[in-house]
Amino acid sequence: MAQQHLTDDCLFCKIIKGDIPSNKIAETDKSYAFLDINPLSEGHTLVIPKYHAEFFHQVPEDYLADILPLAKKVAIAQGFDQYNLLQNNGPMAHQVVKHVHFHIIGKPNKEEGLGIVWPQQQVTQEQLKGTLSKIKEKL
Repeated sequence: MAQQHLTDDCLFCKIIKGDIPSNKIAETDKSYAFLDINPLSEGHTLVIPKYHAEFFHQVPEDYLADILPLAKKVAIAQGFDQYNLLQNNGPMAHQVVKHVHFHIIGKPNKEEGLGIVWPQQQVTQEQLKGTLSKIKEKL
């Protein structure tokens, strides 16, 4: 395992290195999946890259290419009928641990799992076209 991309002061890096115990579900050379210690529902799992990055856009593509197939396998193995796959970037987006991580959160009923408020904005087609133009310029 390439541990040169891990830090000494990150909770998830310590889990990857084995310094902190976890309930490991599965791992690959580039990803690690384990049970969340504060689950929103039974089986709530975290899937993380074995590369320390705070934000999704900082993770190398080869690690990203590995992480979603592992998340898919875990979701299938857990047998969730319905679930959320969630990834947050930054404290305003509700990221607590500053290491990229994907949550797989089963939704067995209306009470358990992730609750989401979705404050939709009303925009015009002109505003959408302006946003589209800004994004395409940077691609």
